[in-house]
Amino acid sequence: MTSDELIQNGKEVIRIEAEAVAGLSDSINDQFIGAVEIIFNSKGRVVLTGMGKSGLIARKIVATLNSTGTAAIYLHPTDALHGDLGMVRKEDVVMLISKSGNTQEIANLLPMLKRIGVKMIAMCGIENSRLAKECDVFLNVGVKEEACPHDLAPTASTTAMLAMGDALSVVLLKKRNFTVEDFAFLHPGGSLGKRLSLQIHEIMIKGERIPLVKENAPLKDVIIEITSKRLGTTCVINELGILTGIITDGDLRRLLEKTLDIKELAAKDVMTKKPKVLKETYLASFALQQMENYKITSIIITNDENKPVGIIHLHDLINLGLQQR
Repeated sequence: MTSDELIQNGKEVIRIEAEAVAGLSDSINDQFIGAVEIIFNSKGRVVLTGMGKSGLIARKIVATLNSTGTAAIYLHPTDALHGDLGMVRKEDVVMLISKSGNTQEIANLLPMLKRIGVKMIAMCGIENSRLAKECDVFLNVGVKEEACPHDLAPTASTTAMLAMGDALSVVLLKKRNFTVEDFAFLHPGGSLGKRLSLQIHEIMIKGERIPLVKENAPLKDVIIEITSKRLGTTCVINELGILTGIITDGDLRRLLEKTLDIKELAAKDVMTKKPKVLKETYLASFALQQMENYKITSIIITNDENKPVGIIHLHDLINLGLQQR
């Protein structure tokens, strides 16, 4: 097979799967609304089950539901018939996933689930299948063709199932008014959790480590302060401790390019007035965003009186893994 043929075959797979997802628009209907309402009004969890590839999709939907505020678990259909059905409660909702809607292992669960009295949602591709007929709601994820040329390996059909699961999860997220703070609570670990929850006051440099000079300080003192605190910058304050400016090592280098006569100069003669500042309750990720937007390497943190209470440096934020990948 030539390179052109390989490329053409790859593009054909993408086309088939894209059309499968686009075709789901017709399935966002009253049945979809019914599924959303059943899950939203449930006092229990969403229990998803499926065999083979459908089972893998069920596990992914479980993960998405859990991370967006809807409690969900996966139940293997074979294990369910050997004791694990005990994890299902009447207040739960069971979603059964099957390409044909007639998968034997899934169909075997129907009588027991009805005996328990749970609401059931069928996600399958055939409208007159057993699942579609016996469940309370039918989500049609049927596709015109699989990307597999032999129509054996589920490809477009599993993509459609996954997309439908995402649609349910996101609609439920919005219906629950699930916030960024809620998302952060469920994702405390890793860079994602840090971006969503870490506040400036938790990581800022504070106390005696803040570089500070008064407006009338000679440049020699400014240089010593910048050098000793190792942040490449210093805050400039007036006699009341209120922030009036900032001096960076870049400011000093540019000054020396113009003149070497700096003996009579004070901090107020060199400082940049009205520097960028933030409050300590802002997210650290927002501080990083501001630094990237304004192409600066540090931001001063001030209180309500505009007095410096901290400083945050770009390198510290990068080291925490706050940059989006």
